[in-house]
Amino acid sequence: MANKIFDELLLKGIRSGQMPARSQEAKDWYRAKARELGKINETSFFKSADNEFQSRLRIGHMFTFYYDPKHKDTLPYYDRVPLIFPINQLKGNSILGINLHYLPFKLRAKLMDSLYDTVTNEKFDETTKLKISYKILNSTTKFKEFKPCIKQYLPNHIRSKFMYIHPTEWDICLFLDLARFEKASQTQVWEDSKKIIRKNR
Repeated sequence: MANKIFDELLLKGIRSGQMPARSQEAKDWYRAKARELGKINETSFFKSADNEFQSRLRIGHMFTFYYDPKHKDTLPYYDRVPLIFPINQLKGNSILGINLHYLPFKLRAKLMDSLYDTVTNEKFDETTKLKISYKILNSTTKFKEFKPCIKQYLPNHIRSKFMYIHPTEWDICLFLDLARFEKASQTQVWEDSKKIIRKNR
C-alpha cells in the first residue's frame, strides 16, 4: 500500500510538473497530498512498502524503523516508530538523529525547508543527502526547531531493519501519521516541543 501511495503521488507530481523538493510550490503540493492520506497503520506500512530495507543507518539520509528504548520506564514518553535523519555516530555505534515526529506538522515543514538548504546535490536520487551535524544545526537559529527532535538510538534496542526513504519521498513521509508515542499523547509531545523551541530562541 505505502509504495503504491508514493508511486501515485510521484506520478501525479511528474505529470503536473511538480518534482518533489525542487521548488516551494512542489513541496507544498506534496505535503498537501500527503496530509490527505490520513492515518496509515505502521504495521501495514512496514509490511507492504517496497522501499529498501537496510542493515545500517547512513548519516544525512532519511530512515524509519521500530525502536524499544533502554530507559522506557523512566522516559516521560517516546516514539516507537521514529522518522529520522541520522546526524552523528557516537561511541558504541549509537546514533544521534533528528526525529521529525516530535514536531507538529507546521514546524516540521519549517525545519525541513531549512534542512533542504544543506542537500549535497539537487538530483534527489540515492546520492542526495543532508550535509548536517549537531555542530552545524546548533550554530544558527535557522535550525532552531531541531532542539526537541534530537534523540540517541542504541543499536541493541532497534527492533527492525531500517526502511530507507528515497529523497523524492521525504516530503510525503514528513506528513504521514506514523508516529507511535507511548506514555503521552501526540498533542502533549508537540506542546512540550514548542516550549523547548521558545526557550532556545
